[in-house]
Amino acid sequence: MKHRTLFLSDVHLGTPGCQARMLLAFLERNPADTIYLIGDIVDAWRLRRGWFWPQSHNDVVQVLLARAHDGARIHYIPGNHDEMMRAYLGTHFGGVEVVQTATHVTADGRRLLITHGDQFDSIVVHAKWLAHIGDRAYGFALWANTFVNRAKRLWGGQYWSLSNWAKQQVKQAVNFIGQYEKVLSDEARRNGYDGIVCGHIHKACIRSIDGLLYVNTGDWVESCTAVVEDQDGTLRLIDWAAEQRLHDARVQERFKRRRVESRARRKEDA
Repeated sequence: MKHRTLFLSDVHLGTPGCQARMLLAFLERNPADTIYLIGDIVDAWRLRRGWFWPQSHNDVVQVLLARAHDGARIHYIPGNHDEMMRAYLGTHFGGVEVVQTATHVTADGRRLLITHGDQFDSIVVHAKWLAHIGDRAYGFALWANTFVNRAKRLWGGQYWSLSNWAKQQVKQAVNFIGQYEKVLSDEARRNGYDGIVCGHIHKACIRSIDGLLYVNTGDWVESCTAVVEDQDGTLRLIDWAAEQRLHDARVQERFKRRRVESRARRKEDA
């Protein structure tokens, strides 16, 4: 099914933690008429410290450019990790338009403010040096997470995010997320919008805050989530990692069932 709109953010191409292969599989199965790239698509902070750009990351860029070539409208809204793109506001790259923010009108008439959200993060705005330290700590958590998941796969386990788990355990992080969601919702309400779509904090969510729709697309480092708009205007959060886990479980169950049936037939033949 072709979606009316696809909202993606926080892909972090150029980092080892980017789940580029999962994103490629998602893009293959989820075409859309309009695509919003809502910040931190490329992680320039990480690339400045050392070049990391495997073929799968290049493939993501090529797929998006191919979608633009085929007629999809693509809007690129820079975030703090790809803030260098803010020097090119109003320009087009291969059919991709770079804008500061955007207004999206859903099929059922709701006006949504589209913004990355870093401008409402006091640490990013007023203490960028602290944000860079936090980014390095986050990168270390993702590095450790790689080894944890390698060990889990050896025992048949599923993908698990160490950094996402840590954020859920730390009260200050939970409070920050709640404050962030409230501030962005208030900003959209003050400007007459029916809702807001953002990224930045890697916490996927679709919910109502005091009657205003708050949507966060999540990320493609920890959760592998995106938001789509159906042709009737319905917004849905897609947890691609969860869908892949469900698919893998079904495949494994079918394999086990066939193996049992095969053994039963061999016994009958004997």
